[in-house]
Amino acid sequence: MTQREPRGAQVLRDTPESWPVEDSVDLHRDDWVVAFRSDLIRRPGADHEEPFRRLVLEHPGAAVILAIDAEDRVLCIRQYRHPAQARLVELPAGVIDHPGEDPEDVARRELREEAALAAERWTHLLSTLSSPGYSAERIHYYLAEDLSPADRGDFELRHEEADLEVLWVPFADLVDAILAGEVSDGPVVQAVLAVQVRRDRQAGRG
Repeated sequence: MTQREPRGAQVLRDTPESWPVEDSVDLHRDDWVVAFRSDLIRRPGADHEEPFRRLVLEHPGAAVILAIDAEDRVLCIRQYRHPAQARLVELPAGVIDHPGEDPEDVARRELREEAALAAERWTHLLSTLSSPGYSAERIHYYLAEDLSPADRGDFELRHEEADLEVLWVPFADLVDAILAGEVSDGPVVQAVLAVQVRRDRQAGRG
C-alpha cells in the first residue's frame, strides 16, 4: 500500500479552502459570545456523494497572555470552569469583542482588567486553532514582560472571575507541572512550552 503524499507537501503550511454549504441551520444564537449551527456540506468534485452534516461552534477568537516578571515568575490565575468541573490553573485571557479588533489590543486590555497590570514589552508567540473539527476559534498568544501596576478602570470581576485566585509561579515550576500532567489547560500548555522552546533555541545559539 503506497502512502499518498500530502497536498502541498513542498510547503509545510495550512492553506485556505472552503467546501460548498447546501444548507445551514442555527441551533443556538443569542447575544452571548458563541453560536452553534448545523451545516450541510458537499465534498468538491464528488457530486455523486450525499452531502453530510457538520456542527459548527462559532467563536470570535481570543488572546492569552503569558506575563513574566523580573524574577521569572508567571502570573497565573486559578479559576472554576463548570464544563470541566474543575478549578484550573490558567493565564489571563479574553475574547475578541469586535470584528477586526487587534488581538494584541485585546491582550493589553485583559491583562489590565484581570490582573491590574501593564506590560512595556509584548511578543507574539503563536496563533492556533483550538479545535478545528468543530470550531474556527483562533487563540493568539502573547508574552508580556516589563510589568507594572495598572488601573482596572471601571471593569468589575463577575461570576467565575469574582472568585479567581492570583498566583505568581516560577516559570520552571510551571513547566514541570505541565509535563507532570498537573496543569492541563490547553492555552497554558501552548504558551509556556512555546516560551521554553524559544529559550532553548536561544541558549543553543549562544
